[in-house]
Amino acid sequence: MAVHTSIIRDVLHPTDAILAGDMRKHRRVPLSLGGRFMRADRSEYTCQLKNVSVGGAAVTTAHLPEVGERVVVYFDHLGGFEGVVARITSDGFAFVFKVTEHKREKLAAQITWLINKDDFPGAAGRSHERVGTRGRRTTLRVEDGVVIDVELLDLSASGASIATPARPPIGSFVVAGKTRAIVRRHHEHGIGLQFLSLLSPEAMRDRFP
Repeated sequence: MAVHTSIIRDVLHPTDAILAGDMRKHRRVPLSLGGRFMRADRSEYTCQLKNVSVGGAAVTTAHLPEVGERVVVYFDHLGGFEGVVARITSDGFAFVFKVTEHKREKLAAQITWLINKDDFPGAAGRSHERVGTRGRRTTLRVEDGVVIDVELLDLSASGASIATPARPPIGSFVVAGKTRAIVRRHHEHGIGLQFLSLLSPEAMRDRFP
């Protein structure tokens, strides 16, 4: 199981790097997702995400906008982004996002999850044993910043089950204890989470004392 920790560090903590002859503030990572984009004249076309960072993306498409043109691009699993076309490539274009810092942080978590999602099997085929922790308390911070006191039902290196009346949307990002996670399911007592990175036994003890 190869979690892409080096890529994650570069996505979450931007470095000054020269890629493909361009000086970019954020490292791009390869990621293939379907999408659509709307040009300034409101015409819409299909595209395919080729690579992405928290600062921008490159797409492939047969329909080319102009450098400097404002576009709105929607990617499956990532949502919509407004941006400005920075350059035209041989098979599409690259554009720079116009997003808030909060949106950048959320995007970093989404990218991290998408490039590692195959390393985190669902409930039907977990590769990490869950340890019962019923009665242990922890906190859950949801997307709007609200922090909730919750019960930790069970815990493993890749996820946890939380007892809570709150039902954050499936696919939304939360922080359980000190660990970033994605909501994978709702159940009778609360929610099931998958962590964005695997936890060692030491990390499990530190983040969920």
